[in-house]
Amino acid sequence: MTKIEWVMQQVQTLIDQKQLSEGCRIPSVRQFSQQLGCSVSTVVEAYARLVSSGVLESRIGAGYYVCKRSTANVLLSEHAIEYNREVDPLWISRQSLDAHEGMLIPGCGWLPKEWMPEQTLRKALKTAAKSDSSFLIDYSAPHGHTNLRRYIARKGEVYDVMLNLKQIFISDSATHSIDLIFRHLLKTGDTVLIDDPCYFNFRALIKAHGLNYITVPYGKNGPDVEVFKQVLQFQPKIYLTNSGIHNPTGAALSMQTAFEIAKLAEQSGLIIVEDDIFAEFEYLHAPRYLTLLGLKQVIQIGSFTKTLSAAVRCGYIIAHESIIDQLIDLNIATHFNTSHLNAEIIYQALMDSSYIRHIEWVKKQLQKHMMDTIKKLADLDIHPVVMPKAGIFLWCQLPANIDAAQLSKSCLTQGIILAPGNSFSSAQNAGQYMRFNVAQCIDKKVFDVLQQCLNELKLQDTA
Repeated sequence: MTKIEWVMQQVQTLIDQKQLSEGCRIPSVRQFSQQLGCSVSTVVEAYARLVSSGVLESRIGAGYYVCKRSTANVLLSEHAIEYNREVDPLWISRQSLDAHEGMLIPGCGWLPKEWMPEQTLRKALKTAAKSDSSFLIDYSAPHGHTNLRRYIARKGEVYDVMLNLKQIFISDSATHSIDLIFRHLLKTGDTVLIDDPCYFNFRALIKAHGLNYITVPYGKNGPDVEVFKQVLQFQPKIYLTNSGIHNPTGAALSMQTAFEIAKLAEQSGLIIVEDDIFAEFEYLHAPRYLTLLGLKQVIQIGSFTKTLSAAVRCGYIIAHESIIDQLIDLNIATHFNTSHLNAEIIYQALMDSSYIRHIEWVKKQLQKHMMDTIKKLADLDIHPVVMPKAGIFLWCQLPANIDAAQLSKSCLTQGIILAPGNSFSSAQNAGQYMRFNVAQCIDKKVFDVLQQCLNELKLQDTA
């Protein structure tokens, strides 16, 4: 705790103990500094922060006074969030983001905060703070952070893709990227092709843009080629998918399937939007449509949320130069600019030698907990549909006659947030499936609560 924070704590203690009441004038800066034995400047800064946080108010020429307690703040602190809404594509995210301390979230799509490279980020923040003032004050260049784009271009070489900097745009997140792509390439009523199951936010974005969608079943090797061929008659404009580690199944695209889908897309003129957000978790890289078709028909997006920080939002789009130019114009019209500071922080973290070690550590941990989670779920008669080669997800089938939505609501009362299958399936035929995040399944309580709730549901079924 810093001296400033200590002084703030002393003031708050006096208020909490009713020694300073609402509307009461507090000691002057000089009086309080003498009373606490610290500098005047320390107390000035402490008082200023307490004013900013709504604890004190400053009256010109009259000193500092204790603010009245906000009724709104009292209500917010006293009422817990209730989750009674029906399970829908955003149900899992809302629960996971609202989860209070002590809740477990094996249904979420991110790593535990303890797994994230906090010290690397803190070091990157310090470096960014000492960088050129343009990162702190100015707007970014239209394409975004130059050195970060160079880094992304180098990463593309892993997939035998040679990029120039004009083919890369730095966005604020993968979701921001999809939003821009939809706005640019589609109009209300157009059709998007998606996997079934797929990441639930894909459908939420499609709905928000007033678009239609059709689905293709996704198996252990990728989309069903025959169904894919059939649905092209509906003339979808875009195919939105994961090529590497698939969400939610954990499957990886096979070379044969990738080649056949690429050939169909080329013949039909279909644009593939390839969400590559989980690429860092792969041991062996799955084929990419970008490699097979190039920038003529493929747009690739990604972000650094899963491996670096969800708080420092930063993503990217790889596309043909003409599309990037048009997306930049659209971004200026709708967002004006992206966060140059976030991009600089991310770049500095990526350049730190500890980042590579962090990724290797994460992959080993995921491999270990993947096997451990599979064994523990098997004891509950819950089994993966696909055995993932890497990543954080297990797509599992529940025991007979167990409904995933009912199980999720039952577990929620015990402080466990799950991800029921129909949140990922537009066909609504995944009622017996569940997505598990192995990195969030470490606590024994997850399996104890699952066992308890499964037993209760089985008893209800036989009653």
